[in-house]
Amino acid sequence: MAYGLLLIRAVFGLTMAAHGAQKLFGWFGGSGPQGTAGFFGNLRFRQPLAMALTAALAELSGMLLVFGLLTPLAAFAIAVVMLTSIATVHWTNGFFAGNGGYELNLGILAVAIGIAATGPGRFSLDRLIGWDDNISGLWWGVGVLGAAALSSLLTLTLGRRRAAPEQSAELKRAA
Repeated sequence: MAYGLLLIRAVFGLTMAAHGAQKLFGWFGGSGPQGTAGFFGNLRFRQPLAMALTAALAELSGMLLVFGLLTPLAAFAIAVVMLTSIATVHWTNGFFAGNGGYELNLGILAVAIGIAATGPGRFSLDRLIGWDDNISGLWWGVGVLGAAALSSLLTLTLGRRRAAPEQSAELKRAA
């Protein structure tokens, strides 16, 4: 089991960190902070650069998963990004990723929460420090998911501007 958890943490953590590096540094073909801020601006976030930097750092927390350090915190950060991404970008496209849906994001969310619930395993800094049994388990997984859902909800409601009234409403009044 310990080797399996190490493999999952390493691959998953490095993948998430690479996405964060795209946003923060423009590495691996990413758009960097300004390009990512433009994307968040198009999603009507009030502070798009702050959102870009926050999302980048949350994804870079994948490195915490690689080392098995502060595992629930890293899982929380990734879960917030995935829930927010599902709500703002992918939900309207349906389930399947081939159509731009939330399939992949849901899988990433499940892995993050699963790692929080399971814990980082034997080969981790959390274990070396001696606190891995105190920061893992079912209720840690539930707590990380609940806290991430609340954080995402606050981000989506307080952190975004309202959508402009649709042009169709104007067309109806004109008719």
